[in-house]
Amino acid sequence: MIQLIPVRISADVRPRDELDVLILEAAKQNQAEICDGDVLVVAQKIVSKAEGRVVDLAGVKPSRKAIRMAKEHGKDPRVMELILQESVEILRAKNGIIVSETRHGFVCANAGIDQSNVQGNLAVLLPADPDRSASKLRDAIKRKIGWDVAVVITDTFGRTFREGQTNVAIGAAGIKPIKSYIGSRDMYGRKLKVTEIAIVDEIASAAELVMGKAKGVPVVIVRGLEFEKSKSSIKALIRPKENDLFR
Repeated sequence: MIQLIPVRISADVRPRDELDVLILEAAKQNQAEICDGDVLVVAQKIVSKAEGRVVDLAGVKPSRKAIRMAKEHGKDPRVMELILQESVEILRAKNGIIVSETRHGFVCANAGIDQSNVQGNLAVLLPADPDRSASKLRDAIKRKIGWDVAVVITDTFGRTFREGQTNVAIGAAGIKPIKSYIGSRDMYGRKLKVTEIAIVDEIASAAELVMGKAKGVPVVIVRGLEFEKSKSSIKALIRPKENDLFR
């Protein structure tokens, strides 16, 4: 049986906070002990905050391009400047929505920049290297309590041709991101040729069921899931541009 165990963190995460310490203390307070073989799902926002990926908009000077695009699309010019800085390419800009490819290779709205659940005039950027963030957290927890856990860092993305958003994985450590069925046979004996399941995205979406945007639950322990351990990168999920039918 797979369990989703929410871990509430009441304190606001600040730059240079030690996430492993915060999570372990919060798990203890929530009577949610982390065990060997668990998957630890962590919201991107607390990772970014701890790593200092928070920008005060008062100190952002928009470029001419940012000012022009902000006027065209009803955006704050300072936020538009951050979007441009965090993107390698603007793919679509329409009706106030800016879809770009980030420096990580993610295709998402506003380069993943978020102003929700932060105080004052601040904006939160994605972690510079989410895989590295996940690996550091995994290693730190193993040093502290001795257990081998997988870590999945998540964010909320929209999806092409579907309304609503869902949690997806933007970083992972200790778990193979994709479960491939290629070469195996279905229940009628047909050989599967293309089926590959984005297992870390499914974990992220499941965790969102108990996280929520305003519940103060940025961490979820997933227990009882069988998964393949791996040193693979989240880049395994990023579709190469030449295989992307929509670019």
